[in-house]
Amino acid sequence: MTISLNANADALQHATPAFPALEGRHPCFSTTSEGHAAAERLHLPVSPGCNIDCSFCKRDFDHRDQHPGVATRLLSPEDAETVVERALELCPSLAVVGISGPGEPLATDHALDTFVRIRARWPQLTLCLSTNGLMLPSRIEEIAAVGIETLTVTVNAVDPDIQATITPKIAWQRRRLDGRAAAERLIGNQLEGIALAAALGLTIKVNTVLIPTVNEDHIGDIAAEVAAAGARMINIIPLIPQHRFANLPAPSLMRRYVARADAERHLRVFHDCQPCRADTCGALGPSDYAAALYGNDLLAEPTFSHG
Repeated sequence: MTISLNANADALQHATPAFPALEGRHPCFSTTSEGHAAAERLHLPVSPGCNIDCSFCKRDFDHRDQHPGVATRLLSPEDAETVVERALELCPSLAVVGISGPGEPLATDHALDTFVRIRARWPQLTLCLSTNGLMLPSRIEEIAAVGIETLTVTVNAVDPDIQATITPKIAWQRRRLDGRAAAERLIGNQLEGIALAAALGLTIKVNTVLIPTVNEDHIGDIAAEVAAAGARMINIIPLIPQHRFANLPAPSLMRRYVARADAERHLRVFHDCQPCRADTCGALGPSDYAAALYGNDLLAEPTFSHG
């Protein structure tokens, strides 16, 4: 592992926008703290199911928990269109509409159908999709045709043995794959999908969950592979222990620093991530309008899921 202690390089990364057209417009692609805090976005919880089973992931409906994969309720594409209309009234400077859950957006047609509706009525909005990448190669032409501009792909390993621990089974072409077969299929589709998306001009960020004892020494390899495929930024998300990884420790600050330094040898590293719900609206912090959009009367046990 390599730890970069170059203060000038670190200052340059934070001071220079990586994506000038998105700075201050899209929080996940704004790499200055001012741009990140100013960007206002809306997440639409329209994705009902998932096609992979990750050991760190447990999704639910809850209005209190402020983490990815959590939403107050599931929307239909028709309902989502109404929500966008209300969100623009509450938040006129809204610039980005994203779909990241609570399930996998490409496992069903709900997300792309929603984006079609939004593009037809509000072509000025930037469309953003987050995916596990399993269906990315087969749906990339649809994604581009809809007008999606920014893409986040969650890649937690490029070694099948490591991936099999993180995601022991997937649903692929109406059958279940387990273990190494599942891992090889998922990794192959993720890297192929990133390459296809890059060739079509999409701006691509990778999310990687940092999992102690599992992939903590593998982050540099992930960054190298996704960079070669066409990703332009990586976000290292520290594990919050739950589900089958409830017995693992959360990564320490030093471990997170080392992982980011390893990744930085290959890609721009996103440093300002704050967990976003699948139904968030507004800028990060006190201007979240989710309660006004969805209400806050639906209670459930709080859960956590990484995006």
